[in-house]
Amino acid sequence: MNENEKKEIQSATFERLLKHLDERKDVQNIDLMNLANFCRNCLSRWYREEAEKRGVVISDPDARKHIYGMPYSEWKEKYQK
Repeated sequence: MNENEKKEIQSATFERLLKHLDERKDVQNIDLMNLANFCRNCLSRWYREEAEKRGVVISDPDARKHIYGMPYSEWKEKYQK
């Protein structure tokens, strides 16, 4: 596997994780934190931090929108228990 293939696979895996989390809105962030020691907010922070390392500025709301698939406030209102 070359470096480009590795990055493509990692990217596809990340997108698959986001799709899985989107399909499991019943799983609350606190559940993820208790079981896996990370949550959707962690993923959005990691996304923003990795972008910044590459010179790309992404706001916290935009990073969360990418991870949640909608504005965080909307997700919270609809799905947070």
